[in-house]
Amino acid sequence: MRPERKSKDRPEAELDRELLDLPPELRWREWMRRIEAVLFASASPVPREDLARIVGQGTSVDLLLEDLAADLEGRAFEIAMVAGGWMFRTRPVYAPAIRAAADVGDQLLDLNEFDVAILAAIAYHQPITRDGLKDIFGKEINRDLIGRLHAQGLIGTGPRAPRRGAPYTFVTTDAFLAAFGLESLRDLPDAEQLNDAGLAARA
Repeated sequence: MRPERKSKDRPEAELDRELLDLPPELRWREWMRRIEAVLFASASPVPREDLARIVGQGTSVDLLLEDLAADLEGRAFEIAMVAGGWMFRTRPVYAPAIRAAADVGDQLLDLNEFDVAILAAIAYHQPITRDGLKDIFGKEINRDLIGRLHAQGLIGTGPRAPRRGAPYTFVTTDAFLAAFGLESLRDLPDAEQLNDAGLAARA
């Protein structure tokens, strides 16, 4: 028995993408609201090609996103491009209020300064082995620390290193990009920014 396909892979005949019964202005507004609904409901960044499934053929998703972003000016949340897709996120200025009053559960990352330094080293030197991390930090990196970062979805297993024993390497994930608000690894801070943050020597 073939497994049922995920909803986004189902034929789109059930969804009226073109909305030809609506005047152009209302049609545009409805496409914006569809994108808003999808981003609101999605637990992960939504790629542009998926958003294109819910609007008229040939319609500019980028322009719809621009108009939706303008619509959200002055609101507590915004649209951000993260890990190759789009998502809603709370504006950074409201972080203290969220920490003080909101029940965000396991959405908050439980990372100490050394965890972040390890993540930075993996991000800049991936794929990298535990021995590679040991060379950077001058000490053995605890397997439990690696396991904790892996359990939080921030790192994954990369290709085996081409040397004796073929040890596993580690790489960052899309969840890492989303957690730190990065569109891609190209958005990592440069050396000068790392130096200002006191992480240059470590990463």
